[in-house]
Amino acid sequence: MPLPALIPQPQRCTPMDAAAFTLTADTVLVAPATLAPSAQLLAARLRTATGWALPVVAARPDSAKSIIEFRPADPALVNPEAYALRVGADRVTLTASAPAGAFYAAQTLLQLLPPAVFGADPRPELPWTAPAVEIEDAPRFRWRGMMIDSARYFQPVGYLKQFIDVMAQHKLNVFHWHLVDDQGWRIEIKKYPRLTAIGSKRRETNRGHSVRQLGGDGVPVEGYYTQDEIRDLVAYAAARNVRILPEIELPGHAQAAVAAYPELGLLPQAREVSCVWGIHETLFNTKPSTFAFLQDVLTEVMALFPFEYLHIGGDEAVKKQWQEDPATQAHMKQLGLPDEEHLQSWFIRQIEAFLQKHGRRLVGWDEILEGGLARSATVMSWRGIEGAIAAARLGNDAVMCANQTLYFNFHETETPETEPITYPLPLPLAKVHAYEPIPAELTAEQAKSIIGVQGQLWTEYIPTPSRMDYMAFPRTCALAEIAWSPKERPAFPDFLNRLRTHLRRLDAQDIRYRAPLEYLPAP
Repeated sequence: MPLPALIPQPQRCTPMDAAAFTLTADTVLVAPATLAPSAQLLAARLRTATGWALPVVAARPDSAKSIIEFRPADPALVNPEAYALRVGADRVTLTASAPAGAFYAAQTLLQLLPPAVFGADPRPELPWTAPAVEIEDAPRFRWRGMMIDSARYFQPVGYLKQFIDVMAQHKLNVFHWHLVDDQGWRIEIKKYPRLTAIGSKRRETNRGHSVRQLGGDGVPVEGYYTQDEIRDLVAYAAARNVRILPEIELPGHAQAAVAAYPELGLLPQAREVSCVWGIHETLFNTKPSTFAFLQDVLTEVMALFPFEYLHIGGDEAVKKQWQEDPATQAHMKQLGLPDEEHLQSWFIRQIEAFLQKHGRRLVGWDEILEGGLARSATVMSWRGIEGAIAAARLGNDAVMCANQTLYFNFHETETPETEPITYPLPLPLAKVHAYEPIPAELTAEQAKSIIGVQGQLWTEYIPTPSRMDYMAFPRTCALAEIAWSPKERPAFPDFLNRLRTHLRRLDAQDIRYRAPLEYLPAP
C-alpha cells in the first residue's frame, strides 16, 4: 500500500488494511484539558475548510460515531514533541505527552486530509477522508528554525502570521526575527523613541548588485512593529509551538541605531540610515553610556519575548573605527586586550553577563568565536561548518545555518538570468534536501552539541511578501525534512513524489512558491 504524501516524512508510517476515516458534520473532538488547545486549533482549521463547527469536549459522548480523540501519551513518549497517530474507520487517536506533540499530531492529520483543508473557503461537498495509518513520530533536532529579515524590508504582521502558520505545518519551531540592521530598526523601544522615529526610515534603496555604482531608487522605505503587535505575534506563534528568537545586532550592523543616537557611535559627523547593502564600518563605541543603552534596549526586548534565547548578531563587525579611535584604543589597553577581536569578545561577554543575570542565553553568528567564545553562547554557524565544529569541540551548542546550503535568498537555478535579482549564487532544491547537518569531523559526543538547523531569508533583494514566498518555498519544505526526519530519510526522488501533493497544500493557502519545474515539469 502506498504511503501518504507527508512532509516532513515521519519516523514510522504504516498503512493499515482498513477503511478510511471520514470526517463529517457529526464528528466530535475529544481532548483532556492539557491537550485541548491543540484540539481547538484543529477544530478551527476544520471549520474554515468544511464549514462545520465541530465540538471539542472533555469526554466522549455516548452517541458519537465519528471521533477525533487526543489522549495523554504513555510514559514511553518522553519527548514533548513526539506523538503517535492512529487513523481508523470511525476514530482518529492522537497521543502525546505534551501540547507540542499533540499539535504536531494534528498537523500530520491535516496532511492526511485533502489539500483543501488548508484553504480559506468552506468546501463541505468534498470527500473529507483520511487513509487508515499508524504513525509514530518525533523530531531529529530540537531547534528547527527559519530566519526572516525584517530590517532590510518591513513585512506586515498579517504576512508574518501566515509564515508562522506554514512553518508550524512543517513542524518548524523557531522563528528567528532579524529586527535591526544598518538599513532599518524595526522594533519599538519606548525609552528610545528615535530608534523608530529615525532609525526605521531610509531615504531610498540601492538598485541592482553593484550597489555603489547604480545609485538609489528614490523610494523611501519605513515601518516598525509596535510592542503590542509583537506581543500579539509572540502569543500567536506560541499557540503553534513556534518560539520567536529576536535578534538585536551588536557591535556591528549598528548604523540605523547610530543614525538615531549619534553618541552611540565613533564618528563626529551624523550618519543616516544606510541606503546601500554590503558590510558597513559603523560600530557601537565601548563607553559605559552605550552599554547602558544596550541594556535598556535588551530589557524591553526581553519583556516582549519569553524565549530563553536572545540573538545579539556579532557578525561582520569591521574593526576599522575601533582601530582609529583613540578613546577605544586607550580603553582596550586599559583592559589588557591584545587586539580588536578580543575587544569584540569582551564586548559580547558584557552583554552575555547581562543576559545571564536575567535568565537568558546568548546566541550569535559564528564570528563570536573570534577572540574567545562567550561561556554559554550558542553559535549559529553560517560561514560553513567550521564554526559549528569549533563550538562543539569547546562544548558550546551550535545551530547549522550554512550559507551555501541554507540561505534561501540565493537563487534556485544555475541560470540566474531567468530569476528575479538576488544574490548570484545557486542553491537548488536538491542541494537543500541532501544537506546533512552533523559534520563528519565531530565525535558522537561532540555531535550532541549540534542542536538544530535553520534556513535564512535575507531580504536585501526581497522587497515584497510574494517575493519572499517565491524564494522560501519549496526549499523550506526540504529544510523541514532535514530538521525533523531521521538521518536515514527517503531519497530526493521520494521527496519529489510527496512534494507533488504538498504543493497543492501550498496552493490552497495562496503561497506564491517557485514551481520546481526542473524536477516536476508542468503537465
